[in-house]
Amino acid sequence: MAIAPGAEGMECPDKQCNPSAAMSRHLAILALAAALAACALTVRVVDGETIIAGTTHYRLWGIDAPGMHQVCADGWPAGMEARLALEALVSGRRIVCESRGYDPYRRIYGQCRADGQDLGAAMVTAGMAWASVSHSRAYVGIEQDARDEGRGLHAHDCSPPSDLDQSAMNIR
Repeated sequence: MAIAPGAEGMECPDKQCNPSAAMSRHLAILALAAALAACALTVRVVDGETIIAGTTHYRLWGIDAPGMHQVCADGWPAGMEARLALEALVSGRRIVCESRGYDPYRRIYGQCRADGQDLGAAMVTAGMAWASVSHSRAYVGIEQDARDEGRGLHAHDCSPPSDLDQSAMNIR
């Protein structure tokens, strides 16, 4: 390959490329990258099963995470640990959510991915959430593996939020 005159550092095959055209393409790519970065939505984690992307609230489809203030019988702060785990999963990654309907609080049930990784599956795999069979049986096998290996909340005496909600209803 020959270097065209005035194109220091830019290789041009057979002296046929125009250095200013190559530079223009390079600048256009940089401008597009900057525009895409400016359009990226800020993602905030509310709890172990809820994220806010821009102004849209997503409840992760297929999982049931501990309530934010839920503490297991042995004192392990399950709700806080689940939130921290989800924050680590979304941090600095591109989030894409596919709507699966609405929950009673008008949050969108979303099957969300971080750089292609299914967030619901990741949370259940880590033992930071239970599979929610009222939505799907997709994560049941993953939950059983996490339970068998004592990951996350399965290493503690934790009850799913649905059990706690039922207990609260029985007390009233």
